[in-house]
Amino acid sequence: MTPNWSGLKKRSIVSWGSSPPVTTRTYLRPGDLAALIEPDHPLLTVSRQLAMLGLSRQTYYYHPVVNETAQALLKRDMDAIDAIYADYPFYGARRMRLELLDRYGIDIGRKRIRTVMRLLGLEAMYPKPDTSKPGIGPAHTKYPYLLRGAKAGYSNHIWGTDITYIRTAEGYVYLVAFIDWYSRYVISWRLSDTLENGFVLTGLKDALCFVTDCGLPIPDIANSDQGSHFTSGAYAGLLEQAGIQISMDGRGRCLDNIFTERLWRTVKYEDVFPNAYQNLEDAEQGLTAYFHFYNDKRRHQSLDYRTPAQVYFDVRIDPTS
Repeated sequence: MTPNWSGLKKRSIVSWGSSPPVTTRTYLRPGDLAALIEPDHPLLTVSRQLAMLGLSRQTYYYHPVVNETAQALLKRDMDAIDAIYADYPFYGARRMRLELLDRYGIDIGRKRIRTVMRLLGLEAMYPKPDTSKPGIGPAHTKYPYLLRGAKAGYSNHIWGTDITYIRTAEGYVYLVAFIDWYSRYVISWRLSDTLENGFVLTGLKDALCFVTDCGLPIPDIANSDQGSHFTSGAYAGLLEQAGIQISMDGRGRCLDNIFTERLWRTVKYEDVFPNAYQNLEDAEQGLTAYFHFYNDKRRHQSLDYRTPAQVYFDVRIDPTS
């Protein structure tokens, strides 16, 4: 067995034309060559391999020096932006810059802020624009917003739904959830590694089956944005068949669906970011546990410190407990 040094061969590019062929040669850099060394090679020692490649021992054993000052500044900026975003998830780079200066005395540029926000996986309010890509054509119908000035008065009065992305080590996965506005109870949710419409339709079917199995009334109104998943004939057909009114946010009015936006912020900061999921399966396992906690254990100040499940199912508790 010998090292795989095929990368040492010169790469030739020949140009043909009226003039004679011209050959250009590209060689690997010392750092690239050092990566070819096999420290556990059964026949060749590291020193022998270095000699064959014409490299010094210093080239092989060199490791870049970590700039601890830069690392400390990056951590400072990440922690500060993370805290501000938790309070104001709708802040972009301009307002984030002013808030950093006012709250922490940190004076950095918008380019630095955008870089840090990308590292944290953050974007203002709607993290991934493609999750709300509008539908085009007769198969996609827009519906009016029915909830202006309205307030949910009981369980299953109003449902909200939306799609967000979750960053994993292997790439993005997409989360859809159906939430009861009155109780904040998450009725159903689904994950997918693509934005095809199937996981949204499955999530809606799960929600409708859940209320039927529990012997509860179907919702009066279901609200969403104007993304292609929610304007599709298949999605609207399920709601219309169930006798549910369809409401859609105005274009660019993310606050029309504020309860779902707050849910995304809570899920990401309490579960997704701390756990740094590796892939879809890892995220699904973790979110299963988290949504059980969110519905059945997590007390909400806006619900008089009751859990969403207690309010959704109208379970009374002793206020002194």
